[in-house]
Order: sequence, then C-alpha cells, then structure tokens
Amino acid sequence: MAIMSEAKLERRARARNATRTAILDAARRVAVREGARNLSLRAAAAEAGFAPAGLYGYFENKDELLLALAADDLSALARAIRAAAQSGETSSPLAAAAAAALDILQNTETIAAAASALSRRGPVSEPERHFNGRLIAALNALSDATGRPAASRAAQVDVVLLAAALTGLAVLARCGRLGTLGFATEEAIGRLERRFSATL
Repeated sequence: MAIMSEAKLERRARARNATRTAILDAARRVAVREGARNLSLRAAAAEAGFAPAGLYGYFENKDELLLALAADDLSALARAIRAAAQSGETSSPLAAAAAAALDILQNTETIAAAASALSRRGPVSEPERHFNGRLIAALNALSDATGRPAASRAAQVDVVLLAAALTGLAVLARCGRLGTLGFATEEAIGRLERRFSATL
C-alpha cells in the first residue's frame, strides 16, 4: 500500500477547503435571498452546482450548514467589534463596538436562525463547539471594548447582558420597530454605554 505524500495530502486538504468554502458561499447566497431559516441543503447544493448528496461529505444536515454560516458571521462580528473599538472614531470604544455590532446583527440573520440548530440535550456536536468558540470570541471582543476585563463572574454576566441587549436592539431595528417606538439606535447605544461602562 503506497503512503500518500505530504504534498498530495496538502493538495487534497486545500481542495476540500475550497469546496467547503464554495458550499458556504452558495448557502449564504441562498440564505440572503430566501432567509436563513428557509435554508436547505438541496437549495445550497443547487446554488453551488452540486448534487444534494455531494454536500453530505461536508455537512450532515441543514443544522450543521446553518451553524457553519453563523460561526463565520460571529467571526466577522468579533473582527468588526475589535476594529471599531480600536479605530477611535467615536467618543468611546464601547460605543463604536456597539454600533459595529448592531450593523452586523441587523443585516445578518444566520446568528439568530442558528438558535434552532443548537441542541438542548445530549452531546454537543463539533459544529456546535465551533459555533460556541466563535461566540466566546465575540463576547471577549465586546468585553475588551468596555476597557475592563471580564475577570469576575459578575463582569462576564454583564458582557452577556450587553450582548443580549445589542441583539435585541438589532432585532427591533431590523423589523423597523425601534423607529416605530420612537427610538434611534444612537440613543440606545448611548444608554448602553453609560449603563455598562459603569458596571463592567
């Protein structure tokens, strides 16, 4: 039996990663067009130019595909929070980070849709662990934007509450209800900044 050369293994890994990326890009186009909750393996396969069975080598089911998209969006969210907090373009890093987070959360529904793909019982799957890791990275970026490390349990809970508040604001803004209620995102961000800067 011949042993595969390291170069050949590397080429295979690159090809597999490129195919996985193409599938995720196609799935994202479907999610944008039809809504992340309506994403299906069949639609993603058709968009990518694959037979539906071809996707099973990369994603076991719709939940895994959705979690992979959401994990990528969480990475983008963490990067945006860090970049905004470091830019110094607004009065505070937290306000800049919150504005960047709201922008992404308003324009991306995969993170919210992924909630239905997370298991509530039983063992956590590898895609869920990946999603959880990216979620922790986004929470750490948000914590860093406050200027105070979340070293204590209470400070960590405050960061989760801040993230939940931003997520809720994004939902209200996305469906037009924040404006209908007579609030602007800038006003809400200002209140969050005052409230959480004092507690973290």
